[in-house]
Amino acid sequence: MEKWTPKHEAPEPLEGPVVATITGGTILWFVLFLAQLPFYGWYADHDHEWWVWTCLAGAGLGLIGIWYVRKRDAAIRRSTSSPSGV
Repeated sequence: MEKWTPKHEAPEPLEGPVVATITGGTILWFVLFLAQLPFYGWYADHDHEWWVWTCLAGAGLGLIGIWYVRKRDAAIRRSTSSPSGV
């Protein structure tokens, strides 16, 4: 079998409002968690409690994601503003 080689160069990665995207997703997960809390009994009766806890886990991981992308953006800004560029 022949080794796969690309026929063209890969495009540059897209950069967008990463912090805002992660923050919005985190808020959405937390709102979904809060919206499901009043129905916890129904979820428990139907063996779907994991839905509630999945939303809480998504919000918690989102908080870690917000911390991470803020640090990443700060590092990118520092590297572009430094005179050596490194």
